[in-house]
Amino acid sequence: MPFLEISGLCKAYGEGNARTEVLHDVNLSIESGEFVAIVGPSGCGKSTLLQLLGALDRPTSGTLLYRGISLPDHPNPAAYRARQVGFIFQAFHLLPTFTAAENVQIPMFEIDRSASERRDRAFELLKLVGLDHRLDHFPSKLSGGERQRVAIARSLANGPSLLLADEPTGNLDSENAQSVLNLLIRLQQEQGRTMVLVTHDATIAERAGRILRMIDGRIVAEDKR
Repeated sequence: MPFLEISGLCKAYGEGNARTEVLHDVNLSIESGEFVAIVGPSGCGKSTLLQLLGALDRPTSGTLLYRGISLPDHPNPAAYRARQVGFIFQAFHLLPTFTAAENVQIPMFEIDRSASERRDRAFELLKLVGLDHRLDHFPSKLSGGERQRVAIARSLANGPSLLLADEPTGNLDSENAQSVLNLLIRLQQEQGRTMVLVTHDATIAERAGRILRMIDGRIVAEDKR
């Protein structure tokens, strides 16, 4: 059974003359532990597809299965997002009045962990991403690369099986971008997680095991490394 299986997936917004189709008949199968990159021009549907995989939105039609379970019909999509998905975004989305350690703990409030367990887990993850010396720093006191490392630690808080990264290096200079990408790949490989990454940067996409190219809401090419 594939880890993720998509068949005939479509996503449209609006109705009638105002209807806009963003995804058209997308078919895709992803195995557990794969690193898949999605590339394509702006507006081609990359981020929309990522949102559907993370149950942040529902498809208009088609099938979307996570380990054989239909995500559009999931009885508790919030629980799926909290326990199975780690999100990493271009804009970091750290709370400015929370320290690094407190930001990492945020997803843990969705599951049953004590305060001490949350603190210990946050320390463990910040150490994993090389920021155990920055636990009590606020985002304004961190560099862009450090903020994205905090975001990566936060994405791992609940031990997700799926990492969804939307332009995770888009706000970083080339040196920090490579450092963050190396960290993501190392964590993905060492922990056997499945990762789907959206990027416009071909050099980043080339690090993936499989590259999907999208145009106008369709997957038009696939390159397996």
